[in-house]
Amino acid sequence: MAVLVWVMYHFTRPAPLGANRAEERRTALRELRAENEDKLNNYAWQDQAKGIVRLPIAEAMRLMESEWRKDPVAARSNLMQRVDKAYYVPPKPPEKPSAFE
Repeated sequence: MAVLVWVMYHFTRPAPLGANRAEERRTALRELRAENEDKLNNYAWQDQAKGIVRLPIAEAMRLMESEWRKDPVAARSNLMQRVDKAYYVPPKPPEKPSAFE
């Protein structure tokens, strides 16, 4: 009787719910980690028109550390200028005056 119960349990048990979704998540996580690994460890243009280059994280940290050791005030100023350049949004053009004014 126990063998019959075990066989029925084994062959009639449904597949775990969400098993295919779990595999999709593992695949997406693997792809995301590979993409992030590439971004963190390779040189590339971030915005070629603005002249912004993406550096490997270790290289960027080494450059910033050496710059900050020399002159922290100048390094901070330089950093703020680069941030402003990277995220600059041009001002909105002036609105045309109304024809009735």
